[in-house]
Amino acid sequence: MAKRLFDLLASGVGLLLLAPLLLLMALAIKLDSPGPVFFRQTRVGRHGVEFRIHKFRTMAHGGCSAEVDALAPELQLTVGSDPRITRVGALLRRTKLDELAQLIDVLRGRMSLVGPRPEVPRYVATYPQGLRDKVLSVRPGITDPASLAFRDEATLLACAADPEREYVEVVLPAKLRLSARYVDEATLVGDLRLIVSTFRALCSRSSVDR
Repeated sequence: MAKRLFDLLASGVGLLLLAPLLLLMALAIKLDSPGPVFFRQTRVGRHGVEFRIHKFRTMAHGGCSAEVDALAPELQLTVGSDPRITRVGALLRRTKLDELAQLIDVLRGRMSLVGPRPEVPRYVATYPQGLRDKVLSVRPGITDPASLAFRDEATLLACAADPEREYVEVVLPAKLRLSARYVDEATLVGDLRLIVSTFRALCSRSSVDR
């Protein structure tokens, strides 16, 4: 109950305070390339219930559209310097600002600020049953320990001969172990620490990029 109340207050206040930035991002996306401001994709949420996640669109329309779920499976992974990524999209991805749209999902109760990152159904189908039940017992989040540990995932996958196989056999199991540990040890204080760690990681990355 305390976690949900915190999510409601933080997401509501966040959307209000960040409104000028969000509007500026939306304008930049529209001016940079034709297509919608938001990218929405089916993800698996709490108790296995599917929902449509919000992100600011970072790819050319058609390469990052709602129809992506029905396209070739490799389009569900972003690897290295993906040619579908737009100029504005590259900046949003590097700074993780595209994820701010998920405050909408937090406000609606589909997600939490902190929790295991929601996956597409294709990869959830590969979860071992025990870990699946545990990881899906809580609301998925915008950030979590796995997100911090694999914040350079696209670069890591770009080095693999078979990115999807590397993701399914190496990266995803590691993420699941971290997510399961989070579920076992989750506290509101721990969530606050993860949020602070996420901001620090983003600020550190921005300093390196400059």
